[in-house]
Amino acid sequence: MTNTPPQPLSIEDMPAKTYRLIGADGHPYDSATKGTLGGHKRSKIYGRLDCPGALRAIARGDTYQKSRVFFADEAAAVAAGYRPCAVCLRDAYKRWREGKPVTSNATSSPVKTGEGHRASQRTRAKRAVR
Repeated sequence: MTNTPPQPLSIEDMPAKTYRLIGADGHPYDSATKGTLGGHKRSKIYGRLDCPGALRAIARGDTYQKSRVFFADEAAAVAAGYRPCAVCLRDAYKRWREGKPVTSNATSSPVKTGEGHRASQRTRAKRAVR
């Protein structure tokens, strides 16, 4: 028995890289292409992959990364019930706060203020008490 080193894989033999993305239905699926937006499944917020707010949370080393999700595009994120990030997507966030459609895609329904976001619901409850 001789110890022969393993042969390197050729390009054809290498497994294709897949990425786990969240679809418009909110369920994960495998994709051959990388997502263009990142999100946080607990807060239901999506933003750019280089978002300063998300990068700060990742750098803190808290549980942010365990709840990190990715989307192919903005329409999928909105359809899955996520809202735009106020840090990196200010214009889209402003439209969302005003109750206007976030995406320019005519087939997507507009996301109203507070839909799917617990912090906004708490804010409305506090205002009602006053």
